[in-house]
Amino acid sequence: MRTVALSQPLRWLGLGWKDLWRGGWLSLMHGVVMALMGAILLGLAGQRFWFLVGAFSGFLLVAPILATSLYAISRAIARGELVRFALILRTWLNWQNGRVVAWDAGHWRLVKFGLLLAVAGTVWVLTSASLITLMASTPITTPMAFIEHVVLAPQGYLFELWLALGGMLVAPIFASTVITVPLLLDRDISVKQAVLSSWQVVVANPLPMAFWGALIMGLTLLGFASALVGLIVLVPLLGHASWHAYRDLIDASALPEREPG
Repeated sequence: MRTVALSQPLRWLGLGWKDLWRGGWLSLMHGVVMALMGAILLGLAGQRFWFLVGAFSGFLLVAPILATSLYAISRAIARGELVRFALILRTWLNWQNGRVVAWDAGHWRLVKFGLLLAVAGTVWVLTSASLITLMASTPITTPMAFIEHVVLAPQGYLFELWLALGGMLVAPIFASTVITVPLLLDRDISVKQAVLSSWQVVVANPLPMAFWGALIMGLTLLGFASALVGLIVLVPLLGHASWHAYRDLIDASALPEREPG
């Protein structure tokens, strides 16, 4: 484990920006897909804004696994390899020579961890929706209704309770995912070892990690506030930056290297 300066997350963003432009349309494609997923959520939710609140905050929980191919792009750039669409297919499907090859243990570890994050995200969406629908003084159907009757409610502590429950879930998830997925992609290591390594990194760097978490949340909210358009750039930026966070926070050179395909 390495310790880093409080300002190091800003350097990760700078390096992520460089990788974004080197990755070109392949990097931006990830942002487009995420923005489209957000638009689909908006369409499905309709007037059920309580569902959107949980769904969009749950997005932060599963984002690390969705950015796997962004880590693969940054890894290829660092190794001086060509960045092509075949890299994306190889990362997700183990696509080689025009067909899907049997997945190795590394792929299944990523799938296992992705399922764990999906379960955590689903639990939070259901918890958030149940809390708001049961305890709000009026049906929450619009952003203004959420602000008026949840955030600024004159009576009760619904918003404080919502934040506390969200923090209790998000904080350990964040600690479990800071470097886990890049580490699983890059090295031959078990899910348990990768998660424990991520926790060790957070314990060794509490203030930089708090700053990094705040940057991730702030930039993600900015992407949502821009009618999802900002996600096109912010998603690949944060994904590539997370790869550089992994490279800075841990020396994994003693572990056997894993080839994506």
